[in-house]
Amino acid sequence: MAANPSELTDHLGYWLRQVSNHVSHAFARKLAAKDVTVAEWALLRVLHGGAPISPSRLADDMGMTRGAITKLADRLLAKSLIAREPSPVDGRSQTLRLTSKGTKLVPRLAALADENETECFGSLTDAERKALRRILQETAARLGLDAIPID
Repeated sequence: MAANPSELTDHLGYWLRQVSNHVSHAFARKLAAKDVTVAEWALLRVLHGGAPISPSRLADDMGMTRGAITKLADRLLAKSLIAREPSPVDGRSQTLRLTSKGTKLVPRLAALADENETECFGSLTDAERKALRRILQETAARLGLDAIPID
């Protein structure tokens, strides 16, 4: 046992958490002004530009449970941002797709994501941003993490 334990600030994980919390909370506040959560944004973005998709496939793609996808979908249905339709392949299942309202909203929300990115990382050079992205992506891959999971 070390006589002098390391400081919290000696750990990369501490700094990753600090930055992650700030970036996430700033983005959540921007989305809240549009009556959308971060998880709802992620689902809308996954649906944007694609064919209708089953909730179970969304759950797999987003690293979420089917129950969580159902709750998200129900909230987005209530906001008229997505529609639920019978599957053309299997009449017993359903698919989700963006409504025209949802399709129009996604680019505006993406602009908020870009704005948040600039506010949080705009002081980095392009090379520094690329290096940070590469390091984080390589670390995520080594840890077996998927690209889309959202809380």
